[in-house]
Amino acid sequence: MAMTGVLRPGFVQVRVLDVEKAVEHYAKRIGLHEITRGADGRVYLKAGDEFDHHSIVLRPADQAGMDYVGYKVASDADLDSFEKRITAYGIAVDHVPAGEQPGLGRRIGFTVPTGHRFELYAHADLSDPKPDIHNPDVWSVEPHGMAATRFDHVLLYGPNVDETVAFFETVLDFRLAERLDPPDGLLAAFLSCGMKAHDIAFVKHTEPGKLHHISFNLESWSDVGHAADIITRFDISVDIGPTRHGITRGQTIYFFDPSGNRNEVFSGGYTYYPDSPTRTWDVTQIGKSIFYYERQLNDRFLTVVS
Repeated sequence: MAMTGVLRPGFVQVRVLDVEKAVEHYAKRIGLHEITRGADGRVYLKAGDEFDHHSIVLRPADQAGMDYVGYKVASDADLDSFEKRITAYGIAVDHVPAGEQPGLGRRIGFTVPTGHRFELYAHADLSDPKPDIHNPDVWSVEPHGMAATRFDHVLLYGPNVDETVAFFETVLDFRLAERLDPPDGLLAAFLSCGMKAHDIAFVKHTEPGKLHHISFNLESWSDVGHAADIITRFDISVDIGPTRHGITRGQTIYFFDPSGNRNEVFSGGYTYYPDSPTRTWDVTQIGKSIFYYERQLNDRFLTVVS
């Protein structure tokens, strides 16, 4: 677990076409909790096993996709340090004041070569529901829906993946846990800032700033099966699964929210240590690397983004 610098993914702001349908999907089906709503129409949600104020922000819009993703750092001093490092690297930094999102402190923002905006912040208020810390039960509020335990990561599509990976390694101190290398260079990169198999992933794509999926952690493989039951019961548009990845080893299912943003629920995955070598897949095993059981890709997984 990271103790300094970038700790973990914190929140993601996603654009949705119909807020009420989106809330029903993320709260009732995935199993999040609505925390509050802003005067501008944004809705803030979190999983029951998360301490911080929120992890998912739904913003009403006329086009689906992701506005930005926030990563939490260990301290205010880290924010100042990262601002200097990012600026010295040649990427512009802007400032978001405390309170722009409820419960969050000041943030710094920047855009990486894939065209995606990232934000860093150090402070988040706590909000209920959250895990107990005195004689803690397994959960403080009875799980519902797919019983997501946390917002886990995003996978992003865009150009200049090599340059973006170099920035994350050099400036933000992430490590490249796993990569997919066809003959024409790096296609996919899975980066960790702690001990998970990945905290962010990028795939090479011609259009900048695209979202492939938002991922939520589940407790077990049986919970992934339960999620599949919910997807079928409520006629949720499914991409693929339940299945397993070769990359990261996670057990997974992909589906879409009512706006067309892809979601993932998964469990498992290996533990990554800072001294672990980078795992590499070549083009001969590309199908197996993504979908370990099927050993082949589907066109929708490669081409549908928001």
